[in-house]
Amino acid sequence: MLIAIGLLIIFAVTAATGFFVALEFAYTAVDRSRLEDLASKANGRRKIRAQRSLHISSNLSFALSGAQLGITVTALFVGFFAEPYLGQGLANLLGTAGVPTTVSVSIGVTLAMIVANAVQMILGELGPKNLAIARTEALSLALSAPTTVYLTVFGPIIRFFDTASTRLLKLLGIHAVEELDHNATPEDLHRIIDVSRDEGVLEAGLSELLDRGLDFSETVAEQAMTPRVNVHTLNAGATVADAVAALAGGHSRFPVVGDDVDDLRGVVGIGEIIRVPREARATVSLSEVADAAMLVPASLPLPNLLEQMRSAHRQLACVVDEFGGFAGIVSLEDLAEELVGEIRDEQDRFEADPVSLAGGAWLIPGRWRVDEVADATGLTLPEGEHYETIAGLVMAELGRVARPGDIVEVQATAEDGEEHGVRMVVVSCSRHVPEAIELQPLEAK
Repeated sequence: MLIAIGLLIIFAVTAATGFFVALEFAYTAVDRSRLEDLASKANGRRKIRAQRSLHISSNLSFALSGAQLGITVTALFVGFFAEPYLGQGLANLLGTAGVPTTVSVSIGVTLAMIVANAVQMILGELGPKNLAIARTEALSLALSAPTTVYLTVFGPIIRFFDTASTRLLKLLGIHAVEELDHNATPEDLHRIIDVSRDEGVLEAGLSELLDRGLDFSETVAEQAMTPRVNVHTLNAGATVADAVAALAGGHSRFPVVGDDVDDLRGVVGIGEIIRVPREARATVSLSEVADAAMLVPASLPLPNLLEQMRSAHRQLACVVDEFGGFAGIVSLEDLAEELVGEIRDEQDRFEADPVSLAGGAWLIPGRWRVDEVADATGLTLPEGEHYETIAGLVMAELGRVARPGDIVEVQATAEDGEEHGVRMVVVSCSRHVPEAIELQPLEAK
């Protein structure tokens, strides 16, 4: 009889423990946005359950405190009530078999503890936890009513312990939070994409596209622009005929400048050129036909820049630095390349890609950005506030303009997470800036 009572108490208390464990894991892991969607769009009981679940998950700290209180109390119940009944019953059973009392009591209590803890762990802890993880949404909806009743009835006790723990943490200089941050950061999303690619869930091309999409919102105009030194400008005093001749270079739009390159007067393109009669092109100046330039700050994020260009129906924007100088241009093609990679057509001037050399070395164009080098080679070089390109990194390390043969060494992080020393050798220069750089990985640190 005692054994039956003991087992009944153990299974009853274990069921209560399972409820609290399932509550804890279900509301911790549930997708809050999914609950919000159900609460606004579902009908009938499902809508009510979703609203209750959303309320519980919005007060997660309080709900978790209630779950912990329930788990603690049910564990005490097993120790104080279930094991004595089961242990005594087993001791009596052993006594009838002729086992001495002292021995039968010890064996009975030990067996009772083993049985009670095994049932608690399997049925009260691990089973509900795995169920909550596998059926998070369904379980959170199913438990919403009993959880609401429990938190309402025992709310004062839960608040007492919750407040006491919060004040204790405050004395230690730790501020408790009421709920978990469910928002994934760009770094979290990058890690998810990397893992999915490594496990074969995502193709390499698709994972690269997703990575570029995440980076797009964190990139500013200065990072995507064609720098001023590489921009073909036309003087405001030049004629439309001069612009026609410039079209042979493959470009379709040109910034128009005044007395100096920072004196932006506008932009002229094919549309403005063809509106001028052929016979008048040799006499009409560009200042007469140039369209007003769209000026944007160098710090403007690319999503904002794209929206402004779409709203203004512009194909080209002129980037202005913090001192009012002309820094470069950004076209819609530049923005597209930030998302999908290099786009080349028959009009584009050929630009070399990184070339893999023997011994793990690479030959890199100096104009490539540090993040582009990482994508191409797997070597993440140091980033800085005062440079964007690998040429800028070399000159920042040198502390002067570069010359062919210059060598600098920096620390880089490989794809496996290990740090490597990297020797950077300037192969050639153009306008005192490295045009081609050889990367030579050194031994792992």
